[in-house]
Amino acid sequence: MDSDGTQDARGTHASPVPRPAGPPEVPAMPPRPPRAPGMPPLPDGSAFLTWLRAPRPDAAPGVWRFGHRPRPAEEPEEIPTRQLLSGALIAFLVGWLIWSLLQNGYLGTWWWVPFDLIVPDAWRGGDSDLGETGTFVVYQGYELLVALGIMVGAARLGRWGEVWRRFVTPRFRRPEAQETRAAPEDDPAQWNELRAAGAADAAERLTADARTGLMWDVDHARIVRAWQGVRTGRHSLATFTGAVLKDGAAACLHPSGERDLPARLARHDLVTGQVRLGTTVDDVRNPYAYRGTGLALGPDLLGTSLVAVGPAGSGKTGTVVRPLAESLCLHALAGRAAVVVVGAAGAGLGPADAYDVVVRIGNQDSEYDLDLYGGSTDPDEAAAVLAEALVGDLADPHPGSDSRRSTTVLAQLLGPFRAVHGRFPSVPELRQLLDGAPGPFAALRQGLQEAGQESLLRELDARERQMGQPGDVGGVLGDRVALLDRPAFAGFFDTSGQSRPFTLKALDHPVRVRIDLPQRGHADASRMLARLVLAQFTASVAVREDRSLFACLLLDDATGVVTPEAVRGIQRLRSGNAGVVLTLRTLDDVARPLRGPLLGATGCRMALSGLTPWDGQDFAEVWGKEWTEARDVTDRQIIAETPAGKAVHMLRRVITGKAPTARAVTVRQVERERWSASELAHGVPAGHAVLSLTDVKGEHAPPLLVDLRG
Repeated sequence: MDSDGTQDARGTHASPVPRPAGPPEVPAMPPRPPRAPGMPPLPDGSAFLTWLRAPRPDAAPGVWRFGHRPRPAEEPEEIPTRQLLSGALIAFLVGWLIWSLLQNGYLGTWWWVPFDLIVPDAWRGGDSDLGETGTFVVYQGYELLVALGIMVGAARLGRWGEVWRRFVTPRFRRPEAQETRAAPEDDPAQWNELRAAGAADAAERLTADARTGLMWDVDHARIVRAWQGVRTGRHSLATFTGAVLKDGAAACLHPSGERDLPARLARHDLVTGQVRLGTTVDDVRNPYAYRGTGLALGPDLLGTSLVAVGPAGSGKTGTVVRPLAESLCLHALAGRAAVVVVGAAGAGLGPADAYDVVVRIGNQDSEYDLDLYGGSTDPDEAAAVLAEALVGDLADPHPGSDSRRSTTVLAQLLGPFRAVHGRFPSVPELRQLLDGAPGPFAALRQGLQEAGQESLLRELDARERQMGQPGDVGGVLGDRVALLDRPAFAGFFDTSGQSRPFTLKALDHPVRVRIDLPQRGHADASRMLARLVLAQFTASVAVREDRSLFACLLLDDATGVVTPEAVRGIQRLRSGNAGVVLTLRTLDDVARPLRGPLLGATGCRMALSGLTPWDGQDFAEVWGKEWTEARDVTDRQIIAETPAGKAVHMLRRVITGKAPTARAVTVRQVERERWSASELAHGVPAGHAVLSLTDVKGEHAPPLLVDLRG
């Protein structure tokens, strides 16, 4: 990472994130092994090698691939347990009965005919050539063959093999995290790609570090990422080899010098890039291939963006946003991703040590500031982003409508101000200009005249003519800017170079950012700042030069953030290798005309427990319907016509208490909703969610009922 995204308004680099002068020395004591699920920490590299060599077969979108055992797409017809066990027992008793009858001669001696035809006469009788012992063995051997034949027949009839597979085999199954032996040419711990490319010395160094416990999952992912840079031509083979030979598993470090997070709460697999969120419930509403499997997300799914809706306390932050933020921070340490996490102060989005930049807006102890103009030097670009943040929620949410008038008003002020002062205005200065204060306007006009900026003078004249006229949006913009011109924000959004503003232009680098919003007492300002970050994010990722780095914005509580321009920006993120994660308490926090476009623009949609029927209806519509098999069962009473039949029916009624009936079953194909609004509102247990997935390749998974606690 060449920079951390902190720069002043003039584009020069300010004080960077503290980082070591060089790579940290390899510690004398081995670092802790990777957190392989279910594996205890060991002093050597056994845990890491076990984790690295574990099977990860290809699977459907959202399946936790670590140790996954694929299941058939369709559920096999399974005999009920009671019927299976009773059939096996009856078959055994029948076989035993047949053998007893044969042994006691109740069925005759015909079963000795094959013995008489095959065995020589000299082997029979007590005075045979084999002697008494040999003759006994011959006769007992034949009886044993007959007994085995009867047993095989009983086993086939009683389905003993199915009983063994269902009830015995699972008890001897190896745990999923147990190490599997890989062939040398397929062993990922051997780094065979490096050997094939002529970097055998580097491969040997990495293999040795892995065996001695000096490497863990982040190191492996980071070095694999660096090797991909060599293959694509971004780095030279000599530079890569030299770094590995010098530092081993600590080579190619993140600029922060960190090799892991301070703590992990979720289960991660950096080989596949997944983080496990829960377990897909073994429910008939879930496809059979997904039942009982782990549910995991990665950049391949987050690249289509995710919206999660659920009331307060349903687990949006703790079970969705926090694990995803943790995963993306690990990806950033591996050089794979840039992440920006936005939420209320104290929302539990991870410790400050897990991030490179922490912006605490409204907290005077904050080390970093937020660039109000997104690091842009173009007045028109800065005006468009700022207008979206200020009044984007006031734009008419219909196709074709936007905030172009507000953009024009801001551009008429930002352009002249930058031409005179060499920077954009601060919040108080911008408020004065929007309010039409005579002093700042006169000073700005004089500066433009002295600089000979005739075109910008015309812009300023047009702004003065529009002020006070009906329909002028300058007053609305001024009122919105006034929300930021409060004592709590004094010293923030500085443009004079006195602070350390963070800009989302830094998303070209694997940076980890957390932005704390001052929701307590400043709810309107917080929503406006959230819109600002989202607008800057969508604008920045669209112009990145290196799109191999995945960029993701996690916005905890997107109330008032979804606007027509925001929806259009989200639709463009997939092509830029970026995505957003939005959480909402209810879809009522989104304007009615935008709910359908929002759910359509995001490829992953999550409905948590406690959803209202009205929100459930929106999800039911976007998930659509499917053809399913409906079974209609009809019971028809049997009428006896003969005296004997009537007597039998009367006896049956006395014993069972029910009249004799005949059951008729009708099977037909019907089209039904995958999940109805009522099921989403009342059929999702606490701690569960219904989640549909789409990856960047277009493969999708139907709505799945997931236990977020598993």
